[in-house]
Amino acid sequence: MSPTLTGEGEQSSLAQHGMWVTERMGCGGQVYHMPLAIRFDGPLDADRLLAACHDVVRAHPQLAAALAERDAVLRPAPAAVPPPIGFEDATGRGAGELVDREASLDLDLETGPTARFRLFRLAPERHLLVVVAHHAVFDGMSKDLLVRGLADAYAGRPLPALPLTYGEAVERENTRVAELLDEAAAFWRDRWQDRQDLRLPGLTGVSTRAAAGEAVDFALPAGLAVAADKMGVTRFELVLTAVHTLLAAYGNEDAAVSVDLSTRTEETRDLIGLFVNELPVRAGAPGGTFAEFAGSVRGELRAVYRFRQVPLARAVGGVSPRTALTPVSVSYRGRDGSAPEFPGVAASVDWMSFNHQVRGTLHLQVVDAPDGSTARLQFNPAILSRSGCESLVGHLLDLLEAVATAPDTDLSHLPLPAPVESSSVRTEARRSEAEPAAVPRAGEAGATPYLAEVAEIWSEVFKRPGIGPDEDLFDLGGHSLTIVEIIAKVRERMDVELSFDLFFDEPTIAGVAAEVALLREEAC
Repeated sequence: MSPTLTGEGEQSSLAQHGMWVTERMGCGGQVYHMPLAIRFDGPLDADRLLAACHDVVRAHPQLAAALAERDAVLRPAPAAVPPPIGFEDATGRGAGELVDREASLDLDLETGPTARFRLFRLAPERHLLVVVAHHAVFDGMSKDLLVRGLADAYAGRPLPALPLTYGEAVERENTRVAELLDEAAAFWRDRWQDRQDLRLPGLTGVSTRAAAGEAVDFALPAGLAVAADKMGVTRFELVLTAVHTLLAAYGNEDAAVSVDLSTRTEETRDLIGLFVNELPVRAGAPGGTFAEFAGSVRGELRAVYRFRQVPLARAVGGVSPRTALTPVSVSYRGRDGSAPEFPGVAASVDWMSFNHQVRGTLHLQVVDAPDGSTARLQFNPAILSRSGCESLVGHLLDLLEAVATAPDTDLSHLPLPAPVESSSVRTEARRSEAEPAAVPRAGEAGATPYLAEVAEIWSEVFKRPGIGPDEDLFDLGGHSLTIVEIIAKVRERMDVELSFDLFFDEPTIAGVAAEVALLREEAC
């Protein structure tokens, strides 16, 4: 029986919509591929494990869903290409090579597949299961749920009934976002600054876009849990405080660090899907002891938590779609440390399989478990040298070691690096500082064709008349949903299919009208 969705009325979540837009821009791709590798030692029943994969997909049909735009609304639908679930003899092949290969294969949000399952036989009693899912239908907690579901199905244990469908969960989340939107807008009004400046050792540029990435892996020092308890903060808050402290030491004033915050509720804790929202956290100027600064970071983070389900672009407008809100980001996931139980075989999971991409300039990923915390600093090697990243890791470990020993140490007495010079490079800048050239209005000599028609569409979408031909969509508070609505109306009224890329190169009525004229001329 193939998995089904609950009905035609379902809508995608706002987080899914953001990823879909980024994909349409050609800026997502492999950065949104989330690989998970499970190694098996012992007499594995391959057919039984593949059947377990099918069982999990049936229990979580989001893994077999695609996202399609209809009438300016993004909706889930059964994928035209279901998740491939198969077996391959890979005797003599390396596990890392196989994970890399699977992570590089296409995942298509609009047609499917949005997930892949491939079991490899490495030796007679050594197997590797590689699962790769698109982030739009999967998140960090989904990894635990997937492994647990596979273990239960392989053992013959029935998969638990879910309290609601993914579509119902999205509907409730969207309702909560609508209820919080005005408060969130007021909250972020003085907190959000779209800054692209950054100082790091070995840095020559700044990016908030996906790129081929490299990584430096390391383990966090022991003793952080005890130090966090002494300070009255969580380990995540302690690590985030250390990141802010380092950024300030390098010369970054009041830098924002984007953090991945779970939007799960008691109802959605067992659902595979996307329940994460990235939001920026600013900590202000460090002062006092590390413990006091950690308390300040905790306070700001807790304030942000209230609006964790509201995407920043919906709250403030003017935030162009990107794969990272800020150049530096952090994801931190706690695990209970329990190992999956597959009868008759020993199983181990690589919870941090790397897709060899980075979503901004620098991304810190931490998986925290009772037996230790593993960390990875992903970086864009085109603008940050490996030696610079390794220096940053060394500085972070030195700071954490000192804090684990004496959390009440004054910040001025901690082992902090010297400031670094600014790269003076502001990549990803959305607008030129130069004044735009004057564009004739409709009815004037040399006026751009279709200017009036496009202006009417913008007035409808923004619900305001008299928008000038050169006013910037993002300055008007536009966002990805706005772009989708404009594209749909242009398609319906003018029989032209605009690309998402256009709105980042030409985010004005005049620019869109010129593109419409060009496309209609080419179609003749």
